[in-house]
Amino acid sequence: MFIKQENLFEEINKEPRIKDCLQDKEMWPLFVDWIERNVLFEFLRQISRLVDEIVDIDPDLPEPRILEKGTRYIVEFLHAHSSSVRIYDPQTEQMLSYGSYPSGEDSRKTYIPLEGSVAGEVIRTREPYLVPDILNEKLYHNKSVIDKGVNSLMVIPLEITRFSQNERDTVGVIQIYFREKGRNFTPLEIQVANVMSKRLSFVIARKKILSMRRVNEKKEAIVRHIFRNLGTRGGIKMKEVFNRMIPELADIVNLQSCSLFSVTDNYANFVLEAGYPEERGYHGIGKTFPVNSVPSFELLLNLRDYSGESAYEIVTSSYLLVLDIQRSELISSGLREFADLHNINSILYIPLTVDGEVRYLLVFDALDQKKRYTDDEIDIFLFMGRELIKAQKMERLDDALHDFKNPAIATAGFAKRLKKLLEKNKVYDEEGEIHKCADILLEETTRLQQLSMGLYKIGKAQEVNFSNLLRRRFEINEEAINEQLRKNVTLKEGPFDYGLKVRCFPIHLERVFDNLLNNATKAIPIDGGILTIRTYAEGEWACAEITNTGHISEENRLRILEGEGEGRGIYIIHRIMRLLKGSIDIQRGEGTTTFVVRLPILSKEEQENNV
Repeated sequence: MFIKQENLFEEINKEPRIKDCLQDKEMWPLFVDWIERNVLFEFLRQISRLVDEIVDIDPDLPEPRILEKGTRYIVEFLHAHSSSVRIYDPQTEQMLSYGSYPSGEDSRKTYIPLEGSVAGEVIRTREPYLVPDILNEKLYHNKSVIDKGVNSLMVIPLEITRFSQNERDTVGVIQIYFREKGRNFTPLEIQVANVMSKRLSFVIARKKILSMRRVNEKKEAIVRHIFRNLGTRGGIKMKEVFNRMIPELADIVNLQSCSLFSVTDNYANFVLEAGYPEERGYHGIGKTFPVNSVPSFELLLNLRDYSGESAYEIVTSSYLLVLDIQRSELISSGLREFADLHNINSILYIPLTVDGEVRYLLVFDALDQKKRYTDDEIDIFLFMGRELIKAQKMERLDDALHDFKNPAIATAGFAKRLKKLLEKNKVYDEEGEIHKCADILLEETTRLQQLSMGLYKIGKAQEVNFSNLLRRRFEINEEAINEQLRKNVTLKEGPFDYGLKVRCFPIHLERVFDNLLNNATKAIPIDGGILTIRTYAEGEWACAEITNTGHISEENRLRILEGEGEGRGIYIIHRIMRLLKGSIDIQRGEGTTTFVVRLPILSKEEQENNV
């Protein structure tokens, strides 16, 4: 038996009416057995069915729809009248309406205050709150619900645990309404409602996991589009990047247009850097807008205080969403006319910071009248904005390289002529230093010429001796160390595995090693240290280690591995390693830091095919 008879008998003895009915103790085991077979079995069967139905709710549905379906099961099981869900919004510090059964969101207040409300009390205590009589409950202010035929209320907590340190736990409440006035809520009802709430939290959590995976996929797609542009001979062009990236947002927002603005150093003007679509007159690239001509721009730059009506816009630290363009005070008269002409119903502004200051602004003009964007959607927009800023910088770099090409070619040509003149005139060089310098000058100017011809794809992929290339870049870095007069750096080489062959664009791998060697050299303390290299095979990977004296914090280590290190070098390394299908690792030693580069080893069959 699942029920402990001793405990049951103790409780029975406390109830005189039941005790009188069961005077014969020999009947007690039969009574308990009957309860288990005819009451508990059916109750658990219904609970199990209910749990399964909640857990099986489609996680691809919008969150309010998931909550509507979940609370429907609770209402039906408890024979309640209706239910509603409110989620705590940390941006506004209010309780946001987030689904109801039967659906009635249009007639509910979008926000209610956290303080001085039943919902707020449940958030504070994380315990159920029972309201036998709504009319006499001081913390429940919307007495008009009585007109709908409800008189009592049970409010239970809804909690969804965060998935990363950067997130908050999602907290809210499920409000279950009943017809009866002065209702006596049983412990069993409260427990069932709590169980259902936890299962509903599981569905939302599963949706968040799927959403996180899709966010990462979308980020990968955004980066992929940028690198497709990098791979073209013409280099990266912002208009092409926009044309490729914007369709990735189709399932998030129905866009009319999207714009990227930069702000001038004096915060006086915004400059339109890129726009979608490209129609003439719609986006005049390079057009300048005075900041004080657009109230929303001033607000995002903290040049004015917000005193508008929250019903018309949502103002947060991450974004500004204008819900009603025609009524919002943050929209200029000219923009109102423009929005009306182009059927724009909401505008999302996302400020993008550089070194802690707002330097760019991403603007989405939506055909939808969006009430809110999820954190995941905002995260994608922010990621897109950051990648666009990088793309813009690379576009300008391409422009510079285009103009740099001719002097680079000329310099390489003069280096070749110098080498030939030395050989032709048989210049005497007892130490061999002149010829060595000429060789290095020729190699580096030739490489400089190659770099100026394009950003990433130079020549064609070929078989490369992994160890020889690293040793050569190490030798070049040694010259750079000598030029910097750093006499207190000790260089060590080896051991090397000279049988390691990889397939890549040589200039790609050279850039990776050059940046890593340069960073490692800079990281060596001013009072000196060592810089060592070695190569080895690890399964199907060719591995190169670059070790320098110097400590790296765990925080910086993780940030660099995510491609967020300071300077452009780390950014270049991560992007190239993606193309090479390799990986970068950082190992912390006792007073040392080691970067490990891994690339797929070229198989013997591939090497034979290349012969």
